Amino acid sequence: MIIPFTKMQAYGNDYVYIDATKVHVDDWADLAIKVSNRNFGVGSDGMILICDSDVCDFRMRVFDPDGTECEMCGNALRSVSKFVYYYKMTDKIDLTIETIGGHQHVHLDVKDGEVINIHADIGKPVFDADRVPVKTDAHELFNVPVKIIDRTFYMSSLSWGNPHTVMFIDDVDTLDIKKYGPAIENHPMFPVRTNVTFAQKIDDNTLKIREWERGTGETIGCGTGCCTAVVFANRLGLGNRSVDVHQIGGILHVDWDEDDHVHMVGPSTVVYEGEYYYEA
Repeated sequence: MIIPFTKMQAYGNDYVYIDATKVHVDDWADLAIKVSNRNFGVGSDGMILICDSDVCDFRMRVFDPDGTECEMCGNALRSVSKFVYYYKMTDKIDLTIETIGGHQHVHLDVKDGEVINIHADIGKPVFDADRVPVKTDAHELFNVPVKIIDRTFYMSSLSWGNPHTVMFIDDVDTLDIKKYGPAIENHPMFPVRTNVTFAQKIDDNTLKIREWERGTGETIGCGTGCCTAVVFANRLGLGNRSVDVHQIGGILHVDWDEDDHVHMVGPSTVVYEGEYYYEA
């Protein structure tokens, strides 16, 4: 079976996108594992399906490289919005995208027919420990010291439809992320593996992060990781609600508004277009 795909990147997350309104596969998880294999030429951080929706403009399904379907990814959401405009599946610049985690709202900045920037409202952060989820006697995991191998990190967790944990440290550049990232991702306190954000305050309007993405390893960027860092930086008194977040892949702007909604603003790039021969 020949499956057309597009590889897109939105400040770090490098996904394979498939128009599932035209293609049907019985086992999407199996396909996700195969196209996400980093030894394969179009390998990625995962696979994104664009599907029809009865309640929104489109529905997005997100698969991790191990085939696990998850609820939401902010960078994937922004790229999906560009994808449907780029391939003329819609001419709308204000879109509502259905995800397992809820209905997400996106606005496209278009100039001369090209999408130059994407604004995504990914909703309100969830702190409830039962919904993140995390094993703790407290209602939420907020700035809790946890011993990881040979050092103690102060952890805070939330969910955007997928779990994220952030730790603020003095210098993210010198951290051995391959040592601590997987140890935190698979820590027993997280019944569902967590995405891991290491964050550093530069000033009140600037943060810097490195991201260890569950099932993938270190990425050059993560939109929801950036949003997690901004939310908890503000709660910890380390930053404002409107912040530029520096990551290896570029600078993502994040706003946490007074209505508790978090907005991320940044571009998305079409990296590669091709076809994949899939054998079940």
